[in-house]
Order: sequence, then structure tokens, then C-alpha cells
Amino acid sequence: MKPGIIRIRDMRFWGHHGATEAERERLQPIDLDVELHLDCEAAIGGDDLSLALDYDSVLQSCERIVTQRSFVLLESLADACLAEMFDDSRVERATVRVRKPRLLDGATPEVELSRGR
Repeated sequence: MKPGIIRIRDMRFWGHHGATEAERERLQPIDLDVELHLDCEAAIGGDDLSLALDYDSVLQSCERIVTQRSFVLLESLADACLAEMFDDSRVERATVRVRKPRLLDGATPEVELSRGR
């Protein structure tokens, strides 16, 4: 086993999320980071893209959730993204960080959720 961590950081998508209906009516930037713990032995041993985690698939999953769904809480948005990360059976542990940049008088709230199998 060759455990590894794959991080995809600074993803930015635009979605309708927020505590009030008025906030959810307008598009707002949502920033995400994903950290995935998995066994990288097969990918490393074969130097084979088909054996590796598909970074673009992770990005597309997060993008779909942010742009096509609407959440009141950043916690719920983070949890939806986190759940998708386990669609890949190789993922043993995942962390998702969700931010709404400069929401609170210039301050940026961030929610981080982690889960393992």
C-alpha cells in the first residue's frame, strides 16, 4: 500500500446559496478545497492515468453541486460535496472546505467537514 493525499484547491464556482432568500437569489462566488486520502499504489506502479483518481471528475462533481443546487448552510453544501467524493471506492478519507469570500464585511467564512469510510 502506498497511501497518498490528493488536494484540489482554489476551485471557484458561482451559485445561489445563503441564509436568506434574498441572498440565494443572486449568484455568489463559492470557493472549495478538497483533500482525498487514498491508496496510490496501483497508479504509481503502473504510471497509468486510468489507475489514478480523475482530478477533473472531482472538480466537475463540486461544480455541479455548487451551480445546480441551492443550500441555506455552507455546512450542507460541504456535506453534499463530501458525499460525492466517496463515489470513488478508493477514497478512504476526505475533507472539503467551502468558503464564501468576503461575505461578512470583507471577512470570509469557511466550513470544513471530514469523513472516513
